[in-house]
Amino acid sequence: MTRQQIFSIVFFALLVLLLYQIGLMFQPFLFPALWAGLLAHWALPLHLRLTKLFGGNETLSAATLTVGALGMVVVPLVVMGVMLVREAGAAEQAIRTWIAAGGLQQLPDQLATIPLIGGWLRTVVSSTNMHQLSMEQSVVAGAKGLSQFLVGQMGDLLKNAFILVTDFFIMLLVLFFLFKDGRRWLAALYELIPMDESHKHKIVTRLDQTIRAVVKGMLVTAIVQGVLAGLAYLVLGVPFPMVLTALTTILAPIPFGGTALVWGPVVLYLFWVGPVGKAIVMLAWGIGVISMVDQILRPWLIGQDVQIPVLLLVLSVLGGLALYGFLGLFVGPILVSLLMTAVQIYREEYHTVSNQAENSPAPS
Repeated sequence: MTRQQIFSIVFFALLVLLLYQIGLMFQPFLFPALWAGLLAHWALPLHLRLTKLFGGNETLSAATLTVGALGMVVVPLVVMGVMLVREAGAAEQAIRTWIAAGGLQQLPDQLATIPLIGGWLRTVVSSTNMHQLSMEQSVVAGAKGLSQFLVGQMGDLLKNAFILVTDFFIMLLVLFFLFKDGRRWLAALYELIPMDESHKHKIVTRLDQTIRAVVKGMLVTAIVQGVLAGLAYLVLGVPFPMVLTALTTILAPIPFGGTALVWGPVVLYLFWVGPVGKAIVMLAWGIGVISMVDQILRPWLIGQDVQIPVLLLVLSVLGGLALYGFLGLFVGPILVSLLMTAVQIYREEYHTVSNQAENSPAPS
């Protein structure tokens, strides 16, 4: 073994060790960094326009977009919090009025009117003797149970809230530097990739198309589903329509039942309070319109740009969700798209060359 070979083995062994240790060190920041990468890539055209508007000052453009991203999250959360507090107060007053009007005594008879399961619900509620409880007893029991739950869960709630806030600000920090220096970093990484120029260009192009298509498909579909559900909540007179609309939009990217987690309970509520016709309308609207938008619009928006078969697209979304959480809704299709590009390169280059070599005549 030559001196140069020994040096190469030691060098690459040291490089692999360093990459492994750095990977372990940066692992806690992986998901915030991936979120920042998705946002930076999606907002790149806006960053280029702002940089040009600011006379080529990329730092100012990066700071503006980062503050804008902060505002797009914080302002809706504050507004949602105010609305939740206001509507929670209204809900508490409505519950008190309902109890004072004898709602607990009438509850079994009201539940009995629900189709299919009304009789069973009436039996369950009647067996608990809820109508024999006074409002004071109900409030005291509820307050006691709530306080015990909060005391038991407070540690986990605070821990999770701290982790969430920390990840969010790490994402903002990474986002700022991706806007500021991301293109230079990508150019340097592009030069280091040990592949033919045509192959690198094909992979980068496919990655760019996939990220844009997936983000566009997820966001547009979620917004459309939220708007359609919100219109139904308003027309049918469902309480707290704004909060329900926001929840529907947030849960919409989850496949197979995301929006139904919101409009499904609304259907049960409408069956309960009546008239039954409103519940039937909400059920038909949820199944025939809101859910069908997810089944048609999202695969069409994503598939037409990246040419992923619908079956692979659905499986990649579900598998990504199981493996990476909510981020997997984006990562899954991206990984499948990159694999399809790698297979395409193999078929066009290596497989074709291998077949040509086999079919060429042997030298005489």
